[in-house]
Amino acid sequence: MKSALKPISEPALSNYIFTSESVSEGHPDKLCDQISDALVDTFLAADPYARTAIETVATTNYVGLIGEVRCAKDISKEQIEQVARETIKKVGYEQEDFHWKTAQIDCRIHAQSADIAMGVDAGTDKDEGAGDQGIMFGYACTETEELMPAALHYSHEILRLLAEDRHKGVLNKLGPDAKSQVSLEYVNGKPVRATSVVLSTQHSEDVNQKDVRDMVLPYIMKVLPPGWMPAPDELYINPTGRFVIGGPVGDSGLTGRKIIVDTYGGSAPHGGGAFSGKDPTKVDRSAAYAARYVAKNIVAAGYAEKCTLQLSYAIGVSKPISLYVNTHNTGTVDENAIAAAINKVINLSPRGIREHLKLNRPIYGRTASYGHFGRKPEADGGFSWEKLDLVKPLQDILG
Repeated sequence: MKSALKPISEPALSNYIFTSESVSEGHPDKLCDQISDALVDTFLAADPYARTAIETVATTNYVGLIGEVRCAKDISKEQIEQVARETIKKVGYEQEDFHWKTAQIDCRIHAQSADIAMGVDAGTDKDEGAGDQGIMFGYACTETEELMPAALHYSHEILRLLAEDRHKGVLNKLGPDAKSQVSLEYVNGKPVRATSVVLSTQHSEDVNQKDVRDMVLPYIMKVLPPGWMPAPDELYINPTGRFVIGGPVGDSGLTGRKIIVDTYGGSAPHGGGAFSGKDPTKVDRSAAYAARYVAKNIVAAGYAEKCTLQLSYAIGVSKPISLYVNTHNTGTVDENAIAAAINKVINLSPRGIREHLKLNRPIYGRTASYGHFGRKPEADGGFSWEKLDLVKPLQDILG
């Protein structure tokens, strides 16, 4: 595996405005992500080594499930349908034209291709190979405590807090479907304030635009740091004036269409592969998690204020084809030295990643809304890629 070359110096653009968006758990695409990942959890709970590639589509009173699976235990179509309905119920869809009880669930999931299985399974003469070719990126920066880009972090938090109080009944006039967008001004490369916030949220018939603005404004104020609120005329709350029809009734949903929301909000490159619906042998998912894990630990260890890491793989091949590290001219150690240290502290083969981060567990449903990164590691192994347990091993090597 080739390590990083010294990247070409980047242009010193230090004063600018940068924007990221988020979507709520009730957004049609995010609903599909959650159904796909709830099914991943169902199969992994039955068989930790199950293989899944599950796609979900949703529209008016209809949810379609397609894809390929391999599992040591039989999961019936009735069980799969029930998981989909429970996910829709959890999000809160009880609309006339999209209800967890009455929506048609059409399951067309079938067995995994034997040709793919043969290429990626471990054998007597080879380690487990990557499930496909591809490139994956990880990123971390010092803009927030979570070492995530600030615009995306605040976009997620606004929607997450709104959803939390909607589920509690505090915001019972709001519906599940919502989107947010935060634009931040950067001075000398650091975010200093929000220049605008866009928030569109589904609501009941009996509230008007002013009512919605009054409901959501406290949440925006709570999330943004003191002194960061934009001017009142730069707060765009339900700018179309009405958002009663929402969810899959207003717009169809599909797994994997919100990959920038899932990752870094456009602050870093994306390899192109979606996460949801895929088991952890798929490097689209597991290697992207590993890349974030390593980049975060590099920043937390003090070797950069900003770090982008790229991995690449070939189908059926266990070792990464390449590893690239870029500290964006903020590094305190040469990128080649960092790359060499990475190879000493973690095995970046598909099997090595799964075992190091303990990914063969039903921990994925919770990742499918409000971002896969920047979350707190959980006691049952959820978000293990957010741990900072590589800091000391890296420091032992790099000083």
